[in-house]
Order: sequence, then C-alpha cells, then structure tokens
Amino acid sequence: MTDNPLNFDDLKEALAQYGQQHVLQHWPQLNSEQKSNLTAQLSRVDLAELVSLACGEDEVTDFGALASRASSPPAVRADGSGADWSPTQAQERGEEALRNGEIGAVIVAGGQGTRLGFDQPKGMFPIGPVSGRTLFQFFVDRLLAVNEKYGCRIPLYIMTSDATDQETREYFAANENLGIPIEDLYIFKQGVMPAVDAVTGKLLMQSKSALALSPDGHGGTVSALNRCGCLADAAKRGIQQLAYIQVDNPLAHLCEPELIGHHLMAASEMTTQVVRKRYPMEKVGNVVLVDGQVQIIEYSDLPESAAKAVDEDGSLKLWAGNIAVHLFKLKFLQRVAGEADSLPFHRALKKVPHCDQLGQLVSPTKPNATKFERFIFDLLPIAKNAFVVESYAGEAFAPVKNADGAETDTPNAAKTAIIDLHRHWLEEAGVCVDEGVQVEINPRLALTAGDLREKISANQRIDADRYFDTGLES
Repeated sequence: MTDNPLNFDDLKEALAQYGQQHVLQHWPQLNSEQKSNLTAQLSRVDLAELVSLACGEDEVTDFGALASRASSPPAVRADGSGADWSPTQAQERGEEALRNGEIGAVIVAGGQGTRLGFDQPKGMFPIGPVSGRTLFQFFVDRLLAVNEKYGCRIPLYIMTSDATDQETREYFAANENLGIPIEDLYIFKQGVMPAVDAVTGKLLMQSKSALALSPDGHGGTVSALNRCGCLADAAKRGIQQLAYIQVDNPLAHLCEPELIGHHLMAASEMTTQVVRKRYPMEKVGNVVLVDGQVQIIEYSDLPESAAKAVDEDGSLKLWAGNIAVHLFKLKFLQRVAGEADSLPFHRALKKVPHCDQLGQLVSPTKPNATKFERFIFDLLPIAKNAFVVESYAGEAFAPVKNADGAETDTPNAAKTAIIDLHRHWLEEAGVCVDEGVQVEINPRLALTAGDLREKISANQRIDADRYFDTGLES
C-alpha cells in the first residue's frame, strides 16, 4: 500500500479510498512493532477486491433445478467398469509416471485439532491404533514407501495456516523431517482473508493492532502454491501431476499408482476420488455432471427429493461422495493461478470476536461477520476432461473430524477402519488374526495386500495386538 510502512498519512489516505480508515483509530497507542505488523497485514489485503466482495451478492442458485439436470459423472467404478481401459492398465501407467519422477504430493494441513479436543495441528494427532503414529507419519511413511518401491523422489508440499505453521515446522525439525530429505520437504502457509462486519462491510479488528483474519479456504491452495514458489519448484523438477489430500483422512490414497493411472489415461486436468454414498442425505459433497460439467453440489444444498432419486436398478442416482482426494495436472494449476477469477470466493456468516472503537474485545452472541473462502472443488467445472474414480470407503475414507463420542468421523472410527483393512490384508495372506486383536501395518512394509503376501509367512496366528513395522520377521 505504501513505500513507507509507517507513514500514517499515506496509510490513512490509501484506506480512506475504500472507507476503511477506522483500522487506524488506535494508531497513536501502538508501539513500533505493532505499527509494523498492522501495516504488513494491510499490505497483503486487496482493498478493492475486499470492498467488491463485501458489497456484492452471491448468485442465487436454484439447486432444485440444478439437481434435476444432474447425472452421474464420468467415472471409473470401484469394480473397474466405466472406462475404456482396465485397472491393470491404469496401475501400470501410474507406476510408469512414478518411476519417471512425474508426481508431487500436496497435503493440506491448516486445521487445528480443536474439534478433537486436541490443541495442536491436526497432522500431529496420534491415529495409529497400535503404533500411535501421527497423521503426518501415516502420509510420510506412505510417500517413503512409494519412493522405495518405484525408485523415485516425490517432493512433499505441506500447506499450513497461521494457526499451525510454527508447530508444524517445529514438529518436523524435532523428528528429522520424519525421514524425508530436507530438499524434498516444503512447508508453506496458506493465505488469509479479513473478516468484515456483515452490515457495514468494515474491516474487523482482532485487537488494536491486528486485523481479524482467517484462512482463505482449501481453495487457497492454488494461489499459495504459486506465491510460495512450489509450482515453480515442481516444474523445475519435471513434475507433471500433483496429488492432493487433506490431512485428516489416514486412509487417503496419496500417490496411489492406479488412481494416478486413471487420471492420466482420462487425459484429465483434475481427477477426483469418491466413495459411494451410504445413504441419500449423507453429509458429503455430491460429485455430479450438470450441463456437461463435472461439479459438486454440497449436501446442504441438495434437495431431499434429488438426494433420494434412484436409477432403474434402485441405486442412488447421485451416488458419488467427495472425499477431498484429487489429482491435478501441473499446467492446469499454473494456468488457473494466473487467472484471478478462476476460483470464486464464497461468503459465510460467522461469529467473530473483535475490538470495538474503545479498544475493548466484543464476543458476539450471534453471527456478526462475513468471512470469505475458496473451495478447491470449484476447479472441477473449468478442468478439461474432469474425471472421477470410485474407491471403496473401507479402503480410502476414514476422516478424523470429531472427538470420540460424536456420531461420525471420530478417531475411534478411523482406528477401527485401519484395523479392519489391515486385518483383511493379513487374512488374504493366509494369516489368522484372533477376534478383538488390533493390527496395524506400516506402508513401508506393505503398501498393498499383494505386497504383504510377498513378505509374510502364511499359516500363522496373531493372538495379541501387533504393529507390523519395516522389520518384519516371517
């Protein structure tokens, strides 16, 4: 906003153009560091864009009409049907891409574990049912296993937020980056957007010297990757595709060869992994095809009649549930990163504590502010050949969102899913696992059931909880 970060008159003039000069009302009471921090915050705010967003109105979408035109998206089903190629061909194509060093990985890890009753970054939450490994360890072990199996070096780009960045960096540093070479690990921070008063559109202050800021949504991944140099780094390495997951799903198929292969064989700019909805009103985004475009209708926007509609065979017409696992063509992300309007902002009415004119903190009892965020799935309609790959929920989706005791998406539910999957692998390999025994397999030992069959002796019995690490004794 100004070449002189502490020039009050310049700041005030720049803010006054947009009616936001009130943010300087406590300026005389601030010390030099506080003034510098506030100025730095303001320098990152596009005031013209913010005022336009605050004054504008979201388009009113007739979701009933939209849903009436919606159909199943172009997809490979979990049984392998729906494509002109086989799962085996996809597997081989994905393995080739990995061996050629064409794949990078992105983990979105900006969330705190607040809803879990965990006061650290969610990626540090211990989810291993036997090992106690954290969510970060789950994914890093998986990447290291893929590297070992296919002779590649997958760079890992971890997106944090203001709330999680420092602790995440300290965690990786204290744990030798969990085994990732330092040159292959990039921790970067997502952008923020200021909250504004829902009535006046005025910037809200968190304190006398700080704006009320919040993360700009998982859709901010694209601009953050670009701003922090990650897209340029990936291109320099020869990366052609980026695999994307969110940190709260320990079963996420990060850099899974068959999924990569389906994406490549579909010549898709963006591929989305889904699971079949368990019931019509399940709280997942609905991946659909409308007017030739793949897009997502949120569960809260889908009319009940559309959610319950069935095909001739009695199955749900809108069956595909979004699990936030995507593959992106790097050139696609580079293109949309340079297009300001490629990802729209969405508005949300929230309760935001703020500093009033007297400098006192106000804790509202009802929503008082508008927050702005972007969603990564809004890229689907503009992606060429957007494609969908169905996986079985028990193999791919066990989100950790709520504390134990909640109805869904709890740590205990995720741990049970991990145990059930790994028990199935062991039984496929001819191993008997006693009822009630907890088992967990590190991907560096086996990425798949097939890998495990090659490494474990059949006709044995597991009668106590066991963590199968890399040092398996047959």
